[in-house]
Amino acid sequence: MLEKLERLATDVAALHSKLILLVGASDTAKTVLLVTFATRVKAAPMNVGAELGRRLAAIPQRQRHLQTTTILRELADQHASGDLLLLDHIEILFDRSLQLDPLDLLKRHAHAQRVVAVWPGELQGDARTGRLTYADIGHPEHRDYGLAGLVPFEIQ
Repeated sequence: MLEKLERLATDVAALHSKLILLVGASDTAKTVLLVTFATRVKAAPMNVGAELGRRLAAIPQRQRHLQTTTILRELADQHASGDLLLLDHIEILFDRSLQLDPLDLLKRHAHAQRVVAVWPGELQGDARTGRLTYADIGHPEHRDYGLAGLVPFEIQ
């Protein structure tokens, strides 16, 4: 599985959008795969929740949504290894008070560099025609996305 991810990360460099999402059930060791991949490519994954949360904590609640994308760009620049950015624990991006579209934000980062991120939700259907979801329907943070502009890497 690691070798397949390495090949995919190399192959997406030629694409317009270079976003790979590690998707699978919560017990599929997505973070373990990301960390193992990071070790292999001599990079370090960014814990988005911890890093972004620490920076946002110093900003008044009502102003956080205005600065989140700028802070995330700064953090991404600091954590990228060449043209590769590895992201884990992205749940903070779904916080409604930040007024973000998490997948769109990841896609924008993936135009400039390869991004491999652990998706905290599920893939409904298959990796070609399925949909990405986050949280259950009715939950305030629920999101439902098509797969355009990204490469799902399904872990079972």
